[in-house]
Amino acid sequence: MDTALLFWNNIISTCGVPKIIISDRDRKFTSEFWTNLYDMLGTKPAISTAYHPQTDGLAEMMIQTMEDILRRFCAYGMEYKDHEEYTHDWVTLLPEVQLAYNTSQHSTTGKSPSLVEKGWNPLLPVDHLKKNLLTIHPTAKDFNDMWKKDCYTDSKCIAEAKEYNKQRWDKSHMEPDFKWGDQVLVSTLNFNDLKGPKKMRVSFTKEDKFSPRRKNPTPPAIVEIEDSPGSVKKIIKARKIRLNGKDQRKYWVRFKSQTAEKDKWLAEDAIPDGNLHLRRFRASRRSKKSHQ
Repeated sequence: MDTALLFWNNIISTCGVPKIIISDRDRKFTSEFWTNLYDMLGTKPAISTAYHPQTDGLAEMMIQTMEDILRRFCAYGMEYKDHEEYTHDWVTLLPEVQLAYNTSQHSTTGKSPSLVEKGWNPLLPVDHLKKNLLTIHPTAKDFNDMWKKDCYTDSKCIAEAKEYNKQRWDKSHMEPDFKWGDQVLVSTLNFNDLKGPKKMRVSFTKEDKFSPRRKNPTPPAIVEIEDSPGSVKKIIKARKIRLNGKDQRKYWVRFKSQTAEKDKWLAEDAIPDGNLHLRRFRASRRSKKSHQ
């Protein structure tokens, strides 16, 4: 519920209801509560896996760029000490990093994120600061100097992060060397329907017997597709084990729409909606003991 309130106060109230939410299978976004919330809001969950994290390539690239920007910003050790010997560290200067990123031009769109989202770029203090003032308050001068220093560091970190990500991308993605009109070999690996249009005639014009193998070909092998575990149906039993010198409790869990063969031992913190199912399990055990 706390996550839902944060989602309402910081996302929906500012940007509206999103069409898609990308999640790395965090329990906060895969529980029954969030599944029902998705249905009510009309939001589609895009769940990434360990073997396919690129659920949204554009978002993945943006996250990598932001991580590199913050890594460089922290590495610079941004600190500013004003005339009163008060130190402003990099944590207090993070909003300026956000503003610098949202007003920088992106090569993909040729526009800044603010211009794409809002239709206009915010006015920056550095563009309107007057330099020929006769008198200036010491604290105001400190703020001006700190802003200029932070803006310079922000722009440098963003430029270096973009260039680094571009070089890393170019190493693993080479441009094709063929041109329009060149003849190429096309792979038929993913061609499933090779019957052709109805106007094409069958090439077998001679009447003859087909071999039994042609007439009754060997059926394809059956591939078992393992469904990912769904919601928890119930907790069947519990046991206590000793791991790394500590007592730990495991629970034998059965999932909805799954047979008993899919049951497995899970730790308490690994059970989806664990608090709800643990309360039911403990209440059931108390009820059985009272009837004995």
